[in-house]
Amino acid sequence: MAVTGRFDHSNADLSRVPAQISRDNNGTTLDVTVVLPCYNEQAHVLAEIERITAALDTSGLRYEVLAIDDASTDGTLQLLREATGRCPHLRVLAFHRNGGSGTARRIGTLQARGGIVVWTDADMTYPNERIPEFVRLLLSQPQVDQVVGARTSEQGSHKFLRVPAKWLIRKIAERLAGTRIPDLNSGLRAFRRDVSLPYLRLLPPGFSCVTTITMAFLHNQHDVQYVPIDYARRSGTSKFHFVRDAYRYILQVLRMVMYFNPLKVLMPPSLWLLAVGTAKIGYDLVAHPVRIATNTVLLLCAGLIIGAVALLADLIVRSRIDWPTGNR
Repeated sequence: MAVTGRFDHSNADLSRVPAQISRDNNGTTLDVTVVLPCYNEQAHVLAEIERITAALDTSGLRYEVLAIDDASTDGTLQLLREATGRCPHLRVLAFHRNGGSGTARRIGTLQARGGIVVWTDADMTYPNERIPEFVRLLLSQPQVDQVVGARTSEQGSHKFLRVPAKWLIRKIAERLAGTRIPDLNSGLRAFRRDVSLPYLRLLPPGFSCVTTITMAFLHNQHDVQYVPIDYARRSGTSKFHFVRDAYRYILQVLRMVMYFNPLKVLMPPSLWLLAVGTAKIGYDLVAHPVRIATNTVLLLCAGLIIGAVALLADLIVRSRIDWPTGNR
């Protein structure tokens, strides 16, 4: 099956889709787990939890909200623990040191009791009242393994820098993945937990974890569907650092492509160097008969070395047997 990233405007009535049952080791039956990383979110974390639980309470889905306090230095953890008495579906996991949102999402997914896992943020930016819609889309379409909220606007800080940088990174990812990606690093997504498990060890600790899970699913032939969503201005202080996190995004995109399809990264420069080196040989023989310049030899050697590494990396990738093939 070809990789298909779809931008869906489905008008189907998803409220009648029967719940998909998942059972954990303790016998608890749940449909969905919402993983909610929290770091210094005391001003709005309870409002976010109330918004999520209100939407899921009316959906008829069996659910839990797994709030992960990432060693907050304010009163976030205390508020979360106090809220467990009022919210029976809330579970709190506290980190002793800050591990980053990627670490929180990875551990939260491993600890999830639901067959479907939802990632979102606690900063009031994403329309979390639409979480049941994302879950119903997965339940109604067995061939889809991940549903991503594709933002229709950019409300973050450094907007004049973020927009062109994110566009460039997304275009690089689309080129390497071979499919359209409306939103590469959206923080609101739902996916099948069992499909995601082999990829969790690839997640970096920071923000680029959402990019990683997208690229991992696409490169391993899992169907990813995109749903347009609104994106609000963040409540509180942003933890995003433009230069550092943009650099990490680019590295993570290249790393994921190298992990699943290294030929796409390494073979083009190899062939380009070989082509330039071959043309340079012809020039050298005309300009300086019976003598090939040193830089020509270096171009050819570099092309051959990179090509050999590309073929070796591809051989290693093809010999791996630890990746699932999806639902198809």
